[in-house]
Amino acid sequence: MFARYWVFDLRRKIVLLLEIGLVLVGLLLGFSAWKLDSALKQPLNLSQEQLLDVATGATPTGTFNRLQADGVLEDAFWLRLYWRFNLDGQPLHSGEYRMTPGLTAQGLIGLWQRGEVVQYSLTLVEGWNFRQVRSALAKHEKIEQTLSGLSDREVMEKIGHPDVFPEGRFFPDTYRFVRGMSDVEFLKKAYNRLDDVLEQEWSRRAPDAPYTDPYQALIMASLVEKETGVPEERGQIAGVFVRRLKIGMLLQTDPTVIYGMGERYNGKLTRAHLKEATPYNTYMISGLPPTPIAMVGREAIHAALNPVPGSSLYFVARGDGSHIFSDSLDAHNAAVREYQLKRRADYRSSPAPAAPATVEPVAPDAAPAQSPQ
Repeated sequence: MFARYWVFDLRRKIVLLLEIGLVLVGLLLGFSAWKLDSALKQPLNLSQEQLLDVATGATPTGTFNRLQADGVLEDAFWLRLYWRFNLDGQPLHSGEYRMTPGLTAQGLIGLWQRGEVVQYSLTLVEGWNFRQVRSALAKHEKIEQTLSGLSDREVMEKIGHPDVFPEGRFFPDTYRFVRGMSDVEFLKKAYNRLDDVLEQEWSRRAPDAPYTDPYQALIMASLVEKETGVPEERGQIAGVFVRRLKIGMLLQTDPTVIYGMGERYNGKLTRAHLKEATPYNTYMISGLPPTPIAMVGREAIHAALNPVPGSSLYFVARGDGSHIFSDSLDAHNAAVREYQLKRRADYRSSPAPAAPATVEPVAPDAAPAQSPQ
């Protein structure tokens, strides 16, 4: 009798302990759920926007702890548990994350999950030369600088093309990147982009395009780029240059003279400059210059490879960015007298520039009789 009572009492105590244990577990789970929910829904303690820099190799645990130490959030322990049990294996992408007032801890975790790092941009402009490209790269504070003090040749070695002349070999576009991209990585991207575009356009060239390889087309495209004020005229300008090439006529384009002068150019060309013997002066050399003279966009490449048919051999700037095209020297000289020798005060050879490094027209007393301009 006593033994049965003892067994019954033991069972009752065990059941009671189990019940108490279940209640405690329930309370603990409820408390944990509440703490976790509170931790996730807490707004970050910010009065203004801040950038969170997550270095390569950083972990959620370390980042949560840093944010708590900085007073940006609380309950880092619960946030670490949430990440471990819900996002285990999810990488924390390095970069900068934009934290704004009102953003919750859960919202920040969402940014991490999606890898929504802050992106920056740098625009390389059609018509820029390589010196201007390097200057723009060097001034961008979010790009890691590794090329300072190196020569152009050394720069090309760094990006994997040691025997390539850099001028015109980068594609003008707006490039987006995250903080920490190096100048070498940036140039590689722009170089490869130019190669892709040039290859695409070369495959669509006109059957009678007068080039033996894509590089010659790129050189021609740079002349078109520098001469074009109105985008719609690219094909016509290319047509003039191509027809001159085919009949052995000098190209006589001012931007090549300016490029050959380098940093000596002060905004004005004289007749003496046109007679200087440089490898780029197309008033003195026949055919194309040895390299491109600027970066070119897809439209200029397409125009060089698909010039507009016609008979014009000359063009001269009107002063509003557009040109007058002429078939004969007499007609061209008449246009020069009309638009070059009687310039308005607001004369310009191209539309108002969106970026520096514009090309000024030849001085009125310097325009040679057979210049295409």
